[in-house]
Amino acid sequence: MRAVLPFASLLLMGSSLAGCAVGPDYRPPVLIAPPAYLGSAAIANRPSPAAVEEARWWTGFGDPILTDLVGRALDRNLDIAQAVARVTQSRAGLRAANAALLPSGSVSGSAAAAHQSLETPMGRIARTAPGFDRDGEIYEANLGASWEIDLFGGLRRGQEAARADYQASQAGVAAARLAVAAQTADTYIVIRGLQARIAVADQQVTTQRKLVETIRLQYEKGIAAELQLRQAEGALAQVEANVPVLTAGLDAAMNALDVVLGAQPGTYRATLGTAVAIPVAPAITDMGAPADLLRRRPDLIIAERRLAASDARIGVAVSEYFPKFSLSGLLGTATMTAGNVFTSGAAQAQGVLGLRWRLFDFGRVDAQIASAKGANAEALAAYRLAVLRASQDVEDAFSALLNREAQAAVLARGETALTRAQGSSLAAYKGGVVSLIEVLDADSRLLATRDARAQAQTETARAAVASFRALGGGWQAPQQRVAQVPARR
Repeated sequence: MRAVLPFASLLLMGSSLAGCAVGPDYRPPVLIAPPAYLGSAAIANRPSPAAVEEARWWTGFGDPILTDLVGRALDRNLDIAQAVARVTQSRAGLRAANAALLPSGSVSGSAAAAHQSLETPMGRIARTAPGFDRDGEIYEANLGASWEIDLFGGLRRGQEAARADYQASQAGVAAARLAVAAQTADTYIVIRGLQARIAVADQQVTTQRKLVETIRLQYEKGIAAELQLRQAEGALAQVEANVPVLTAGLDAAMNALDVVLGAQPGTYRATLGTAVAIPVAPAITDMGAPADLLRRRPDLIIAERRLAASDARIGVAVSEYFPKFSLSGLLGTATMTAGNVFTSGAAQAQGVLGLRWRLFDFGRVDAQIASAKGANAEALAAYRLAVLRASQDVEDAFSALLNREAQAAVLARGETALTRAQGSSLAAYKGGVVSLIEVLDADSRLLATRDARAQAQTETARAAVASFRALGGGWQAPQQRVAQVPARR
């Protein structure tokens, strides 16, 4: 009965301390954010197509090819596959941390035969004994169990850290999906913009060639000077030189899109070969407040969960100041005769109360705690920086969207005016008032404005994609948080 009392006392102590854990209790940092974005009012009032479901914001561009490509990317992208694999790894880490709080058991058995040497010290002594037999056998079967009693909460702090890491990995999948969707849409828009610019460049080349031919005829007739001809030829060369640059950019964008889709470069080139209009940016209605980014952006969830994990690891380090108690037991049988394995005489049992205390190693424990606190401070700074950069992303995207839309509107008015000027110059040419050179020059100015407008439309759509990505793309973090208890800092 006396042998049982220490075990009972230890179990009672463990039960009384079950709710306690050394180290700081995690409190999410309080961050002060402005009530609204600087550009939110202008974004809400901008004329644009109808609003779109935030969870599938890319459908708001009204392009079925874009919608299909984003769906393919979300299914096949290898960055997402890596993020999913990281969830599997962190889930295994959480399971291991949970298992560390529970007793563990094992079954072991052995059967051995031995032939004793007579030349060893043991053999020389044993061979003088009456009835000494050099051959022997031993059979053993045991059921063992052990349990580390988490009196001071070091294992529970490790469980908190593992849970936070698991939640961060889950948010990592959402972050990867958001990034892939945005990258797919952005690359697709770049492709359509380059195709539009190449079409304009081809028209410019045609117009400049007509201009060069006209001036050459006039030069041959002695009407135009050679300087005019050479200037026209130089302008043609400049326009022609733009086409290979644009084509190279188009090839690179198509190859990049194939990689995002998890395919070999060139796979989807035929699908995108026919040029279509540049997608128009949809409305952005539910932008929320800057404070909402903390739950809408998965990268901020990742940073916050990493902060929580680093906070819990301080407790893991602090727990090394305190003794570690463990209980272990053994129940089994051991005999030198196979037929006696399950007899009462072969039964054996053992109970052990273990103690491990780094009593003279506090210098190393201090260093481990200092390291854990430094990692926590780093994670806190990283989280605060991530929040600031998230707000910057939104403001930059809103500014780009508004200003690119304004630029596109101005260029649209300029294109309208130059279209009328082109018509007027053509009518004047037919009436013999102006020369063909002036007509072709009006065409060139019009095409240059169309190229600038295509660039502005492309950047407007890309800024809309950046806005949806900066706002979190409609994704919201699951309500998973480590249980809060009053802080003891």
